[in-house]
Amino acid sequence: MIEWSNDKPNVFISYSWDNDAHKEWVKSLADILLNNGINAILDDYDTEPGDRLPHFMEVAVSKADKVLIICTERYKEKADKREGGVGYEEHIISSELTKGKENKFIPILRKGTDNTSIPICLLGKKYIDLSQANSLTYSDIEDLVLQGIFGQKKKPLIGNLPKEVTHYVKRENPDDIYIIGVIENEVTAPRNDGTRGCALYCVPFRLSRRPSEIWKKVFIQTWEYPPRFTSMHRSQIASVQNDKILLNGTTLEEVQKYHRDTLLLCVEIANQKEREYLQRENEAREKAQQQEEERKRKVSEMASKITF
Repeated sequence: MIEWSNDKPNVFISYSWDNDAHKEWVKSLADILLNNGINAILDDYDTEPGDRLPHFMEVAVSKADKVLIICTERYKEKADKREGGVGYEEHIISSELTKGKENKFIPILRKGTDNTSIPICLLGKKYIDLSQANSLTYSDIEDLVLQGIFGQKKKPLIGNLPKEVTHYVKRENPDDIYIIGVIENEVTAPRNDGTRGCALYCVPFRLSRRPSEIWKKVFIQTWEYPPRFTSMHRSQIASVQNDKILLNGTTLEEVQKYHRDTLLLCVEIANQKEREYLQRENEAREKAQQQEEERKRKVSEMASKITF
């Protein structure tokens, strides 16, 4: 009779009785799991003489939190042909998979390759490769325990936004360029030497990607003659280098009060004009392709009428 745990993961191990050495390997896997806070369910531990094995398999597969499937050539052969106890378990596993319980079943490659040892119903699932681990230790199955059974993630937690980023907005057009923020460590210092404009300096802005030459040209033209601007607008100070916009001859205070809105407007127009340009280019290519296909069709049609 299976003893289910209420506060620890219940994990059933499905395997084929290939030989005594294989059975001992599976038993060592169960022992390591048991020693590390997992209720490993194994026929050798959880059945008694007189138990009905099909009932044990059915309950174990359906009620376990996870099912580890020890894949060998022998297991695949029996599973695919629905032979013996493995075949019966495979029937139950396939039924569970159709219910959307994909992550419940974890293939473990013990012998052979994925093509020779993993049953058809499990093909394409990410598996744990223990084919080289003949003498199991906890380090061999650490990924299985932490990620497969306890659900811990390899991926690091998402940290804070970079200092340049003040906000994040999902864009209607993901390919559009947008300003990430001021590149603080590249803001230059004013000369402050008493000469004209000595209190001004260069303020760089990070773009979401490196723009095309078309985009840069439109941006600069729009900055020089923006459709809307304030009396404090400064022409001839904007440039685009790599993935940066540079305003060389202003201050952060002026950017905040006057230039920010103009920057956003110029970026918006550059994106729009670039989209229109690319659309025209695409339409021209499609038209040229259609014309070429029509030419070939006519050549083929005329050529077929010429007989010798």
